[in-house]
Amino acid sequence: MPQTSDMHVQLKLVLDCPPGAAWNAIRSPAVFGDVSFPLVEFEPLDGGSFPEQWEEGSHPVRARGLWGLLDAGTQDIDLRFGESNGRKIFEDRGGPLSGPLTVVTSWRHRMVIATWPDGRTLFRDRLEFSAGLLTPLIWIGFWAFWQWRARGLVRLAPGFAKRFGTD
Repeated sequence: MPQTSDMHVQLKLVLDCPPGAAWNAIRSPAVFGDVSFPLVEFEPLDGGSFPEQWEEGSHPVRARGLWGLLDAGTQDIDLRFGESNGRKIFEDRGGPLSGPLTVVTSWRHRMVIATWPDGRTLFRDRLEFSAGLLTPLIWIGFWAFWQWRARGLVRLAPGFAKRFGTD
C-alpha cells in the first residue's frame, strides 16, 4: 500500500508523429538531452558518450542543473522495455546515487507509447516517487521539470518520423 509520502507526476499527450517514431525518440539519449536542457544536463559517468539508443540495463549518469552550472549529483538510469496490449513500455527503476536528490527513497518512471485513433501517438509519462517528509517539496520540482519535458516533446515530435523512422 502506498505511504502518504508517495506522490507522482504524470503527463498524457498526443504527439504529432507515428508511434514507432515516438518509441525510437524516447529511447534516444539525444532526445532525452534535448527535452531536459537547460534545466538539467546529463553525461555518462564513465566519461564516454551516450549510445544512439538506450539499451536495457544500468546507465549511471551525472546530472547538472541550470545550463550545467549546478552539480545535481549522480543517478542510475536502470531501463527495462516491454510491450502489453499493443503498447510499448519504457521503464526506469533506477534513481539517485549521490547529491541532493538522494532524499528520494523510491523511484519508478514509466513511459508508454500507444496509437491514437488518427495514427498519431498517445504518450503517457508517469514518475512515482517518495522522499519522506520532503516529498511535497520535491514534487514541485519534478512537476515543473515534467512540464518542461512535455513542451519539448510536443515541439520536437513532428520531426521524429524523419529523424528516427517509424518502425
